[in-house]
Amino acid sequence: MKIIKDLWWFFRLEKKRYIIGILALILVAILNLVPPKVMGGVIDRVTSGELTQGQLLMSLFLLVLSAFAMYFLRYIWRMYILGTSYRLGQIMRFRLFDHFTKMSPSFYQKHRTGDLMAHATNDINALTRLAGAGVMSAVDATITAFVTLVTMAFSISWQMTLVAVIPLPFMAYATSRLGRKTHQAFGKSQAAFSELNNKVQESVSGIKVTKSFGYQEDELQSFQEINDMTFVKNMKTMKYDVMFDPLVLLFIGASYVLSLLMGAFMVSAGQVTVGNLVTFITYLDMLVWPLMAIGFLFNMIQRGSVSYNRINRLLKETSDVQESNQPLQTIQNGTLVYDIDSFYYENEETLSDIHFALEQGQTLGLVGQTGSGKTTLIRLLLREYDLTDGRIMLDGNNIKGYKLSDLRRLIGYVPQDQFLFATSILENIRFGNPDASLEKVEAATKLSRVYDDIVAMPDGFKTLIGEKGVSLSGGQKQRIAMSRAMILNPEILILDDSLSAVDAKTEHAIIENLKQTRQHKSTIITAHRLSAVVHADLILVLQDGHIIERGRHEDLIKQGGWYADTYEAQQLEMEGDSDEE
Repeated sequence: MKIIKDLWWFFRLEKKRYIIGILALILVAILNLVPPKVMGGVIDRVTSGELTQGQLLMSLFLLVLSAFAMYFLRYIWRMYILGTSYRLGQIMRFRLFDHFTKMSPSFYQKHRTGDLMAHATNDINALTRLAGAGVMSAVDATITAFVTLVTMAFSISWQMTLVAVIPLPFMAYATSRLGRKTHQAFGKSQAAFSELNNKVQESVSGIKVTKSFGYQEDELQSFQEINDMTFVKNMKTMKYDVMFDPLVLLFIGASYVLSLLMGAFMVSAGQVTVGNLVTFITYLDMLVWPLMAIGFLFNMIQRGSVSYNRINRLLKETSDVQESNQPLQTIQNGTLVYDIDSFYYENEETLSDIHFALEQGQTLGLVGQTGSGKTTLIRLLLREYDLTDGRIMLDGNNIKGYKLSDLRRLIGYVPQDQFLFATSILENIRFGNPDASLEKVEAATKLSRVYDDIVAMPDGFKTLIGEKGVSLSGGQKQRIAMSRAMILNPEILILDDSLSAVDAKTEHAIIENLKQTRQHKSTIITAHRLSAVVHADLILVLQDGHIIERGRHEDLIKQGGWYADTYEAQQLEMEGDSDEE
């Protein structure tokens, strides 16, 4: 019953609603005793020939009155117990989502999207059932069984009652053993569902790649293997699930047999009447639900316990990036200083000896081969990772001293892999500022040179772009993502290889727009095409995580190193493309 202790915070939070629901359940359990008692009395009067019309009408009135009362009370407990349980799902989903937003990238490298989705759906649904149907089963089974057994013992025969309950301890032992097996099987089936969920998410997201390589059959076979594995584990869980009802019915059947034998003996001995026996058997029939509910309860407790443990393990994980206990209350742009001796990512040195400064309003160009460390430098500024051997200073303060939300609000970031939401172009651009006017949206798209593309679409800015911008070209995605950052007019704008999918002419126009509109704001551009950074106030050439060249474009050309060689090669390539056209 550890799960009840774990969820006690919620039961205390909603205690008023649960108390009302439980009181309604108790009244229903008591009113349930009325019909058998009335029917038994009628049978005895019919047998003795003493039933009058008035007594019959009164008995019918009591039956109808109890039926309406139970209808109303059942509505109450369903609303106040089952309805309240959905509040737990709401709270736990919010806690999970809030936790996800605070975690660093390493968390998402360890946990796949499908697995996280399974926690937020299947596991929370299992908890909701426990807090609703589980509580109802526990209370109803306890109250109904207690009230019914007491009534059977004191109003009919304690001897018959004692005989009827003989099988129950054996049933409790058997269902307990079965419950432990269910717990283990359900844990494995939930893990399998996470695996299946992740496979579906990856397959749907990568369907274009799968089709372009003609890999459909192999992908289908791979999915079927996981699907079959999930089916097998679910069937094992179901095997234990379906054993609960027959097991409980077996012991209930034993109670019926013993009660009938004892009742027949006592009727023949004149110790109870036929009406008493009918009432007793009816009460015994009323015990079927509480005893079945015990099986349901064991099942839901095991499932809820597994799901709560899975969710709790996620919630206990801490982010690699922690906010200062006493963060600075204000933040502003200023001189940006990188002072990094070394940075290790997954126990491998990624950056070393990185030292430079960028004055406010200047532009920094980061170039180098793939894997040289350009994006890592940016992620350290965004505090997706934290330094242990060095520091990054902004306006004279270590960036670790600022609130994470303040730091990231100061920065407009356009990553290499743009993520666009499955809404309209307008909503995507307004993502960081939902109240931005259409005029500001249009101005931002003109700066990123995507305005003409948008207005040429049938629905213009209201065009729905599909999941991840599936209906757009690579260049359009990049420029819409740039518009989303530009509309914020950030103090520090980061373009992380965000011009790779546009042609040289469009790139030049965007760079010129940036130069005109960001004269007093800082800009950081990473690029493979060096024409994107020729205007930069400082260009850093990275190789294997350290700086091999630095300076302005003209200085680097004179040095005749990697930058000069690459720039010359790219210029020749562009001239060749022009000649072919």
